Amino acid sequence: MENPFVNLKPERLWHHFFEICQIPHCSKHEEQIVQYLIDFGKNLGLETISDEVGNVVIRKPATPGYESKPSIALQSHVDMVCEKNADTEFDFSKDAIQPYIDGEWVKAKGTTLGADDGIGVATQMALLEAKDLNHGPIECLFTVDEETGLTGAFALQGDMLKSKILLNLDSEDEGEIFMGCAGGKDTVGRLAYQTEAVSAGMKAIHVKVSGLMGGHSGDDIEKKRGNANKILIRFLWEMDKKYGIRIGTIDGGNLRNAIAREAEAVIMVAENNTANLLADAKELNAAVQSELKISDKDVKLEAQETTVPANVIDETSAKKLIAAAYALPHGVVAMSQDIEGFVETSTNLASIKMDNGQLVITTSQRSSIESAKDNICSMVASVFELAGFKYESGDGYPGWTPDPNSAILKVTVEQFKKQFKYDPIVRAVHAGLECGLFSEKFPGLDMVSFGPNIRGAHSPDERLEIATVERFWQLILDIFEAV
Repeated sequence: MENPFVNLKPERLWHHFFEICQIPHCSKHEEQIVQYLIDFGKNLGLETISDEVGNVVIRKPATPGYESKPSIALQSHVDMVCEKNADTEFDFSKDAIQPYIDGEWVKAKGTTLGADDGIGVATQMALLEAKDLNHGPIECLFTVDEETGLTGAFALQGDMLKSKILLNLDSEDEGEIFMGCAGGKDTVGRLAYQTEAVSAGMKAIHVKVSGLMGGHSGDDIEKKRGNANKILIRFLWEMDKKYGIRIGTIDGGNLRNAIAREAEAVIMVAENNTANLLADAKELNAAVQSELKISDKDVKLEAQETTVPANVIDETSAKKLIAAAYALPHGVVAMSQDIEGFVETSTNLASIKMDNGQLVITTSQRSSIESAKDNICSMVASVFELAGFKYESGDGYPGWTPDPNSAILKVTVEQFKKQFKYDPIVRAVHAGLECGLFSEKFPGLDMVSFGPNIRGAHSPDERLEIATVERFWQLILDIFEAV
């Protein structure tokens, strides 16, 4: 497709963002974008190194006369969340993202845009090739697999960076500068199930929840949006109590760090209860639309007859699934007592899947307090234990402790105020940032995180506000000049 960004400024930044859109780079499948960056650095004649997992560092020497300036590292992640609308035909392993301009925003046709964090990558590339900027030594760190486990950041060795200052370019709110982040951990429950033949006299009903906004399970968790898994399970719980349904298939949500937008199931009900169940579906649809009329007004729960499957999940396992998923907490668990309006602890019921004879429920917990993170993980684990699921929690990742006295934070705030003529909001973010791991890998590293406006990240509604990109770029230049 033609580049829709040819008239946008800064020209080279937008050029690189379009090129990134042409390269498949889903989490855990970043080989092409990694090689693209290695070739880019080497073609510029810059020192370019890569480690065994795919992280890349490109170093640019200081402008003559600026050698005494402190070295600054800029960092972004090269992977993107790959989500598409159910009616969009798209193969993330080979198809190019199709960005387009819609008024003041850049969006993608039917898929996530990848501005999180492709716009950060593009910004680093534009800085590396710029010949008209005065700066001290620059290191650009590009990490892999941030979205599904911070794999790149975990694997970093202590000699990958020489800088003592780092600008993380993975934030999504202009006017906000971040000085800390939550830590996180996943808790996954698994239950083996058997299949049984469908009894005579049963009808099959396809139930689907759709139309939800979804979003990032950290940044958007406090916005009271619906979770498709919770809505679907609510319906299944009520129908099982009334009619004794059976479950043929169930599939809800996808990514551990995304609020589930869609969920569906094929269920069996006695033929004489079919009409009542379909009426109940319409009733719950109306109730949910009323409950979410402000935060998620386009939600839909639809039910219709479908082809009877060959088998259903055994009754005992299906009941355990429904009970566990209905009881699992989702959403904000606690607000910070130190920072007004800041989410301290949350949990996300991310996905429900059938996988090789197992029912798998994936959840994700976050907190800026380590003990609170462990507590909510245990709370989730207790639900799995009560329902007879086997469960495990990953190692998780640490938070980034806020430092209000940070020198780079002070510089960034001062330069922001000069450019924007108002005071930025300085805060911690409930989402996980790689900065938590950087603080462990590189002791004494002084960090700050900021970015342009990105909305709807991790969903096909993802969009990037055009005007904020140029201001984001200028802020970085101002910081380099001021350090």
